[in-house]
Amino acid sequence: MHATLPHLAQTDFPAIKRDQLETLQVNLGYLCNQSCLHCHVNAGPTRKEIMQQETVEDVIRFLRSSNVKKLDLTGGAPELNPHFRHLVSEAVAMGIHVIDRCNLTVLHEPGQEDTADFLAQHKVEVVASLPCYLEENVDGQRGDGVFQASVAAIRLLNLSGYGIEASGLELNLMYNPTGAHLPPAQCQLEQDYKRELKQRYGILFNNLYTLTNMPIKRFGSTLISKGEFNNYMTLLKEAYKATNLETVMCRSLISIDWQGHAYDCDFNQMLELPLTEQGKKLHLNELTSENLDERNIMIADHCYGCTAGQGSSCGGALD
Repeated sequence: MHATLPHLAQTDFPAIKRDQLETLQVNLGYLCNQSCLHCHVNAGPTRKEIMQQETVEDVIRFLRSSNVKKLDLTGGAPELNPHFRHLVSEAVAMGIHVIDRCNLTVLHEPGQEDTADFLAQHKVEVVASLPCYLEENVDGQRGDGVFQASVAAIRLLNLSGYGIEASGLELNLMYNPTGAHLPPAQCQLEQDYKRELKQRYGILFNNLYTLTNMPIKRFGSTLISKGEFNNYMTLLKEAYKATNLETVMCRSLISIDWQGHAYDCDFNQMLELPLTEQGKKLHLNELTSENLDERNIMIADHCYGCTAGQGSSCGGALD
């Protein structure tokens, strides 16, 4: 595995500051039932890093004492954390909107048979990764059989009410390119997804989000191995749009790792660029408005991935 931070640390990306905190994004661990080529977390079935109950309780305490409106749960596969349901239930009881970043196939894992119903009962927004509506493209990126398993999982979610008009249960799909190029226009691609998935498989969803592949971890290492890293960075920089700076997710989001340490975004977490005070990592328990408001965001060249073209965030295109 090639380290990517040495290729990204020296940057001319413009300085940006934090706005008001609205979203707490929590990585519940790197354990996953898949090992995808594009994964910026290097998640997989053999990863041992997983958030323990003590840290989950820290998250709950922070939610109670803050004005956070959204709890965004990610991984790995967040559902594989044994405390996932406890955290979801506590957050929903506080009136916080919960997002589950689901890889779909996890719904077929042992012990997950009723997960779709649990998510529906708590009105959790599901953001599900499906990098293409073509089987060969998905299996090429994520492994043989993943596409059909994903389609079956969407059917399960549809049966629970997700993606059905007026149900109040939101199922959004996430697209990312299968190679070193920018995603196409989100609006047009959403129309294509809805048409093809309904006609071919009879499945429904609400919105499609597009996400630019970040040149870090597994995907970045692959670019380096193929000698494509510099070309990809040139592509991102040439497509940079200054207007995207106003709405990048790091301005209103804090990312928490499985040990409870804070970062400006999930990508900085993977690059080990934490928030610090006097040279020490900031823990969730130490976060206050004083050490967050108007704070400079940690930047490196990977930030061009969020500001290239139509922009890219955990909520899809920015432009």
